[in-house]
Amino acid sequence: MRKVLLVALQRHGYQVVEASTGEQALMRFREVQPNVMLLDLGLPDMDGVQVISTVRSQHELPIIILSARSEEQQQIRALDAGANDYVTKPFREGELMARVRAALRYGPRLRERRELTIGDMRVDAIQRRVLIRDVEIELTPTEFKLLHVLACEPGQVLTHGQLLREVWGPNRVEDVQYLRVYMKQLRRKIEDDPSQPKRIVTALGVGYRLNPASDH
Repeated sequence: MRKVLLVALQRHGYQVVEASTGEQALMRFREVQPNVMLLDLGLPDMDGVQVISTVRSQHELPIIILSARSEEQQQIRALDAGANDYVTKPFREGELMARVRAALRYGPRLRERRELTIGDMRVDAIQRRVLIRDVEIELTPTEFKLLHVLACEPGQVLTHGQLLREVWGPNRVEDVQYLRVYMKQLRRKIEDDPSQPKRIVTALGVGYRLNPASDH
């Protein structure tokens, strides 16, 4: 599979650095600092989720999981650890290249917006920290990613499809209930009163927007 992917990616003009184990992948990551990572969960020396967690603690590069594990719980584990997208084997070359292009579009936007201030909240994309009134809020990688996407466009309504695509990848653009579950979790942590949210405002039937006002 790795050799097939190498040929396909090079044919589309990408420079590729290979790794056959999780440890080797982490070593290559530190040496090269790639623009996107394609990762199999079934590694010979460790669970791929460990690689995701380690990379995500140091960098915001997009991570696309390629795995034969199609169970929803496995996908949720990988996405919660910080993966951007999940592609189940077998897959078509064209589909994978589309996902790579989408991930590369997302990556530069994160690098350009490393630290954002919205009212009394600061979102630091490098250290993956959120502070409200100078108090740090503990978020999961997925909750942070969701908040960061909203923070990049304060005051703008982002549709359910946009949020799902940016945070979980194009294969989840219809899973609105999935988004609602994470939004509820995020609001519990950042809203003064989650039952009457003022930071993240619902655009009924459309999506959500982050309120840029300083008074929440």
